[in-house]
Amino acid sequence: MYHSEDLAPRLKSQAKITGMTTDFDYTLPPAIRRISGSFRVVGWISFWVQIVLAAISSLVLMFALVNLSARSGGTANPGTGVGLLFAALGLVAVYLSAFWAFRYTQLGRRLRSRDIAKRPSPKDALQALRLGTVVSMVGMLITLFGSQALIGSLLGKALAQPQGGTVFVPGNINQYVEAFDIFVVQANTNTLLAHFVSLSATLWLLRMVNRA
Repeated sequence: MYHSEDLAPRLKSQAKITGMTTDFDYTLPPAIRRISGSFRVVGWISFWVQIVLAAISSLVLMFALVNLSARSGGTANPGTGVGLLFAALGLVAVYLSAFWAFRYTQLGRRLRSRDIAKRPSPKDALQALRLGTVVSMVGMLITLFGSQALIGSLLGKALAQPQGGTVFVPGNINQYVEAFDIFVVQANTNTLLAHFVSLSATLWLLRMVNRA
């Protein structure tokens, strides 16, 4: 049977081996530990969701740009080019927002640092969250402009294409709504969803910091 003075060193060594919470964790205020965990978990979720959606949208938009350049000899709808431009800018904003979500995970790690000088202040955390909100809002606005242009282009094609039993004319394919056009709209919708996820994650973290 162990005495209390013999049991304490064994418990400390076991905590180091198993990765259990150390005495330093208990010196941190519970609010700081809760905020640190939220920054890391929510930051990683936001990062990976945005990366997956951005990768899918990138492949579709690259295919769309190649397809559009191949059709340069035909009559192109100007709304398509403008829509693709805004969609590409919104996609760039997604990658920037994903990088900022990765910054959240690093911020959560620094909050648990043993060095007090390396721990970010509440002001630094709020500033990072506010900047992340601005990036998501601007990216969402640009993507919405792209959606308006792309949907307007599809509407123009739908109104201009022959109706009823008109015979299909192969030489004037640009006047018809194709599956390619729907893919571009889907890619832009994925970009918009990525910005929504980023904004939701940032607002949730902002709520956690304000409650602390």
